Amino acid sequence: MSHKPRNSFIAPGITRLSRSSVFAKRALYKKQKVAAAKPEASAQSTKTVQVNGDKNGKERIVALNKASRWYPAEDVAQPKASRKTAKPTKIRASITPGTVLVLLAGRFRGKRVVFLKQLASGLLLVTGPYKVNGVPLRRVNQAYVIATSTKVDLSSVKVDDKFDDAYFKKEKTAKSTKTEEEFFDEKQTKKTVSETRSADQKVVDKEILAAVAQVPHLRTYLNASFTLRKGQAPHAMKF
Repeated sequence: MSHKPRNSFIAPGITRLSRSSVFAKRALYKKQKVAAAKPEASAQSTKTVQVNGDKNGKERIVALNKASRWYPAEDVAQPKASRKTAKPTKIRASITPGTVLVLLAGRFRGKRVVFLKQLASGLLLVTGPYKVNGVPLRRVNQAYVIATSTKVDLSSVKVDDKFDDAYFKKEKTAKSTKTEEEFFDEKQTKKTVSETRSADQKVVDKEILAAVAQVPHLRTYLNASFTLRKGQAPHAMKF
């Protein structure tokens, strides 16, 4: 009986398992190549020794450290130095500042957001604006968005340089052990947004809301959620 492949095609170009699922099932994360550290320039390993006798060449090159008399019975794998260099993530040509994107994953999936800029990590900085559809300033991967043909004029909007990857980094908090009563307590404390984050959100959204107000029905369009009905194929639609 022939071996059945782990992954198969449901339709042309559409596989049963995603790339991340196959990556996990094949345990490829255990086989990631690690670049070997370059060996440091070692000191002189040989020396020249004078040899007596006219017919012996007068001098010989001798190793300072003699090789071991013993060697392993099997070949020992030596890590190879990787020559790959980290390249910046290339953004899709359809995603430009002001483009309205549709989120496909996360807690805000189905929402329409406005793209502001690309961060150093390659992630996209987007906002709802928050006052329109409840989506705050956040980072998203371009693999999980659909770029629409709708754009917001951001020529007069300046995005501060402080909005980088470090701005969204979560602060580490000490783990607290809860008792059984605290675990089942319904009145648990909710997470609150810092005043700095709220102030920054208002500053960014103020200019964007002014640009949205200039286009008729654009605010309603941003507030509407993206859905697909039966028989609608997203690859055959123009956004």
